[in-house]
Amino acid sequence: MTDLKGKTLLASGFHAPERGSIDELRDALIAVREDGVIASVLRPGDEAYEAAVSAAARAGTLVRLPKGHYLLPGLVDLHVHAPQYPQLGQALDVPLEVWLHKYTFPLEARYADVAFARRNYGLLVEDLLANGTTTALYFATIHRDATRILVDACLERGQRALVGKVVMDNADQCPDYYRDASAQAAVDGAAELIDYVRAHPDNGHGLVRPVVTPRFIPACTDASLVELGALAKSCGCHVQTHCSESDWEHGYVLERYGVTDTAALDRFGLLGRLSVLAHANFITPDDMDTIRVRRSAVAHCPLSNAYFANAVFPLKAALEKGLIVGLGTDISGGPSASLFDGMRGAVMASRMLETGTDPDVPPEKRSSRRAARIDFR
Repeated sequence: MTDLKGKTLLASGFHAPERGSIDELRDALIAVREDGVIASVLRPGDEAYEAAVSAAARAGTLVRLPKGHYLLPGLVDLHVHAPQYPQLGQALDVPLEVWLHKYTFPLEARYADVAFARRNYGLLVEDLLANGTTTALYFATIHRDATRILVDACLERGQRALVGKVVMDNADQCPDYYRDASAQAAVDGAAELIDYVRAHPDNGHGLVRPVVTPRFIPACTDASLVELGALAKSCGCHVQTHCSESDWEHGYVLERYGVTDTAALDRFGLLGRLSVLAHANFITPDDMDTIRVRRSAVAHCPLSNAYFANAVFPLKAALEKGLIVGLGTDISGGPSASLFDGMRGAVMASRMLETGTDPDVPPEKRSSRRAARIDFR
């Protein structure tokens, strides 16, 4: 596609101004300013339409989308583990806690190498853009320099993004080769990234924003969670974390605090209108009420849920309850960089839930538990 800055695009397309409705744009005329902002949208029948088409044609700025091609809004991926892209589609036959410690943490630890980070982050951003993802919420790693490189990669390629330096300081759950030195060091690193993003000379339009990112409750100490809640409040940043993802993670939080992930995150000040909770498969009706009242959002990740979550997120119930829900690929727990695959997965998962995969049923009763798992070998 031609660079459309300063151009006028004649195209047909679709967008959804609100859930449940689709607006068709047929032969719409879309004027784009030099800074990339859409200045106007005219449709056939509008008084200025014909004159605007003629003027753009005379000026040589008219770009016509070929017949049979359609314009769609850019996709928003609410949950991406940026450093995990090199292992996309691998090790999907093991439980979450094994997947993390045997495969994922060793991979993420390699981002101490800035050359490794630069190569892989650039490829990831380019591939997501090629799949139509123009906005992404990124978990990075614990490494300050590598996380800055991810910010730079997004700005250089023009992808809107929220980027977070991951916080994981709990020695009981994080390996010694891959964890923050202390709660204070973890929070200082998160604050430093916020300053880097906001002061970046190429980020005057706020294309990239910082996001406070406790990996998930098991990876964090109480001290870091308290300080991250305070940081999010003081800086007005978004927050992203995992919430009630799997039997193991959900059970860990219940044992540690005696309450669900949602209630614990709320206690720490990490639940608000700028919070995005990944997965949320085991949230209770009370949790849904809390999330709705706090105006937080859920990142539904149907593909990775199939491999690691032990359950299906009750999407329809959440929407009917008034929750804000979007989709996430969850690279690399989800084996595809395409949100279109995630859309298909969401529909399929809803059918599975309707026919008997219920997160309210204890795991020992949820299925036959027969040996049925396969891998790609």
